[in-house]
Amino acid sequence: MVIKNVNLEIVCGVTSKLPDTHLVEFAFAGKSNVGKSSLINGLMNRKAFARTSGKPGKTQTINYYNINEQMYFVDLPGYGYATANIEVKAQWGKMIEDYLHQSKMLKAVFLLVDIRHAPSDNDCVMYDWIVSRGYKPIIIATKLDKIKRSQIAKQTKLICDTLQAEEGTVVLPYSALTKQGRDDIYALLDEMLEG
Repeated sequence: MVIKNVNLEIVCGVTSKLPDTHLVEFAFAGKSNVGKSSLINGLMNRKAFARTSGKPGKTQTINYYNINEQMYFVDLPGYGYATANIEVKAQWGKMIEDYLHQSKMLKAVFLLVDIRHAPSDNDCVMYDWIVSRGYKPIIIATKLDKIKRSQIAKQTKLICDTLQAEEGTVVLPYSALTKQGRDDIYALLDEMLEG
């Protein structure tokens, strides 16, 4: 996959109507601070196109990035941000649920979890939500550079066991720092676009 052009084309807030797009969509979900914007920037080969923040919970909209006039990367709001009030959390949840329910062009959902820890309750709820909508989540295990190579298999198993992931679930370790794992994600995207 060669990224030629990238454009933040659509931004949907809580009250916005979700668009009917004409291109295949790949959605990215994950809790605040798991490295979602960093992953999207890494995949788009841009330094700071998707807004990253030291302050979790920054993405409060659904952002559609047009990639090569070929597909959209859809950045869903980060969930599980501790200091967000209940009302805000409920709105984010509804936005994500509406998107998963309504998008006609959604091809796959990437669920990001931190490779260093067992997935949180919120991660498990999100995994179950995605599955209940008929999608097979692809797990991106972020922050790969923070653990030793010898720990990868153990942590990957912990993630699958905690999520009670279906057999054959794809788990791709990724480092925003070194871009390790990016080619595997590109290969999967190419495969799905061809399919």
